[in-house]
Amino acid sequence: MALIKRQIFYSFHYANDVFRVQQIRNIGQLEDNKPVSANEWEEVKRKGKDNIKSWIDTNIKYRSCVVVLVGKETHEREWVRYEIEKAWTEKKGLLGIYIHNLRDPRFSANPPLYGKSLKGTNPFDTFTFTGTTTKLSSVIQCYDPNPSDPYNDIAKNIERWVTKAIDDRK
Repeated sequence: MALIKRQIFYSFHYANDVFRVQQIRNIGQLEDNKPVSANEWEEVKRKGKDNIKSWIDTNIKYRSCVVVLVGKETHEREWVRYEIEKAWTEKKGLLGIYIHNLRDPRFSANPPLYGKSLKGTNPFDTFTFTGTTTKLSSVIQCYDPNPSDPYNDIAKNIERWVTKAIDDRK
């Protein structure tokens, strides 16, 4: 089956999860969007909130899907929340993938998790539809890859998950 290259925006907690996110970017199943470096992100942040919003808006604009890579604290991040709201408002494909079972090489020798992390809260649980108690998670999928082989489970399924998220928003 030929791979369909998708325009993806990855949303995640940079400081905590960048090494796990790099593994997903390296799968190569989806469009190769280059990650922002720590120095570039610090420069964006240094210019203030309006600059951060503008950077996010520009980078999401031509993307067909926002993939939230969910780590331990992702649901608490202001800019991840902004990116979710923006994707929803602009009718972009939207999904989450838990990444806590991908190993972070910086911590691979440290027990008890040996490079893994604790599972984070589904960020879509923190949004409700106006005037209701219905959570966004009732319509947006957050996938939890097989803990014994999360990398290959994501590699095998990410294209299908993204396609489904895009189709669901049409």
